[in-house]
Amino acid sequence: MKIGILQTGHTPDALKDDFGDYDSLFPALLKGHGLEFETFAVVDEIFPDSADEADGWLITGSKYGAYEDLPWIPRLEELIRQIHQSGKPMVGVCFGHQIIAQALGGKVEKFDGGWSVGRTEYDFEGEKVWLNAWHQDQVVALPEGAKVTGQSDFCQNAMLQYGDQIWTVQAHPEFSNDFVTGLMRTRGKGVVPDDLMQAAANRQSAPDHNAQIAQLMANFLKKARA
Repeated sequence: MKIGILQTGHTPDALKDDFGDYDSLFPALLKGHGLEFETFAVVDEIFPDSADEADGWLITGSKYGAYEDLPWIPRLEELIRQIHQSGKPMVGVCFGHQIIAQALGGKVEKFDGGWSVGRTEYDFEGEKVWLNAWHQDQVVALPEGAKVTGQSDFCQNAMLQYGDQIWTVQAHPEFSNDFVTGLMRTRGKGVVPDDLMQAAANRQSAPDHNAQIAQLMANFLKKARA
C-alpha cells in the first residue's frame, strides 16, 4: 500500500543529521507494517496531481499555523477535501490534525492556555497513553462528522476520527524523547517558557506509547473499506 506523505514542515537544520527531515520520521515510525511511502513537500509547494497518486495519505507536523496566510495552505485544504471526497484513508499529526479539521469546516486558533510540550498523558477511548506534544495551536471547534476519541487536560480535541476514513492526533507519535529534547534546544528557547521546558525535560526519560499508536495508524490506513 502506497502512502503519500504531505510534508508541511522541516526538521530544524541542527537536528537533520541525527533524525532526518519530518517526512523520514513516519516511515521509521511505521516500519514493518507493509507500507511504502512517497513524499510531497507541500510546504515547498510540491503537490500531487490528484488524490489518486496514493492509496492513503498522511499529513505531518509543521512550525506554521493552519490559519496563516501562506500560499500553500489553501491548496492543501483543497487537496484534503478532494481526498475526503475520494474515500481514501487519511491520517493527520499535529499541524495535520489541525489543517484537516480546518479544511473540513472546523476552527483552529492559538490557545490562550499556552504550550503543551514533551511527554503528555492522554485519555484515548478510556485508556491512558503517553505521547510527546509540541504545540500551542489547537482545534477549538469541530467540523461536522468529527468525533473526539482522545483528550488531555490541556487539549480537549486531541484525537479525532471522521467515520472510518480519517484519524488525526494533536500529539507527535513520530517524535522520540531525544527529538523533543532537540526541539527544546533549537526551537524552544525564547518561545516556550523556560519553566515549562524544564518540567518537560524532567519527564523525557519515561516510556511512551509511540509503537501502540503506530500500530493503530497502520491498521487504520490498511483497513478494508467498501
